[in-house]
Amino acid sequence: MNTTTPFTLRLSWAEGLFERGDFLAAATALAALVDEVDSAEQASSDGFLHSVTELRLLLARAYFGSAQLGRAEATLVRVIEDAPTDAYAHLLLGRTLQRAGRHADAARPLALAEIFGGYERPQAYGANDLAAAEAASPTTT
Repeated sequence: MNTTTPFTLRLSWAEGLFERGDFLAAATALAALVDEVDSAEQASSDGFLHSVTELRLLLARAYFGSAQLGRAEATLVRVIEDAPTDAYAHLLLGRTLQRAGRHADAARPLALAEIFGGYERPQAYGANDLAAAEAASPTTT
């Protein structure tokens, strides 16, 4: 019995694009799949993923890889709403904010990633480094 559906074929194709590093094409394909699932209002009727959250996380990774940082952030916020203890989602949101130059905004999701999943915050973005840099800089009065 063939259990392959057009949806799972398109998902496999999108995953293949992602694995080959064609993040822009993967993001386009994955966004269409997420829209389809959202409009059908059924997260995993085909058994292709545990939930639509996993599909959105892959979409966010594709957006990140193709430097569509605003879209990555919006998608990750939605993932975190659906799965607030997903450490990887918090980590990717922190990295997305860092890549966008929003280092102060990245501190919270990176801290949550560290708490929920054991991911370590990079030294360059830790509070200790900021305090050390402030202490090392000469003050003029």
